Amino acid sequence: MAEFPASASPGAPGAAGAPPVSAALLAYALMGAAGVAGLVSSGVSFIAPLFGLLGIAAVIICHVKRGEAQGSWVAPHLRWMIRTFWFSLLWSCIGWLLVLTIVGIVIAVPLWLVVSLWILYRVLRGYLLFKDSKPVPGM
Repeated sequence: MAEFPASASPGAPGAAGAPPVSAALLAYALMGAAGVAGLVSSGVSFIAPLFGLLGIAAVIICHVKRGEAQGSWVAPHLRWMIRTFWFSLLWSCIGWLLVLTIVGIVIAVPLWLVVSLWILYRVLRGYLLFKDSKPVPGM
């Protein structure tokens, strides 16, 4: 087997391979579209799942490209988007559990709106740092 120097591994600082900037940008666009769709649909069940696929596509891209981005300024952005997706899914599921109680419908719809606004906040905050090639702080 051939041995490669550590600096030649993808994602290592100074490596020949560039971080997956295009993939992260695509993930931001998909997650932003999913957030806007969630805000516009305000939890309408026949519209929201179609746009939920955009969020699923974004998180898949982030998970696939995470190893390639390791050690670069793009890696915190991918973690940021992954956490955005999973926490928004958690709160959306809590909203659906509230809907099942029927009384919770009054709480679920505003919860879904808040989750959509939170997604948009995270996408905008992350993208503003991304366009300046800065990592997300604390990630």
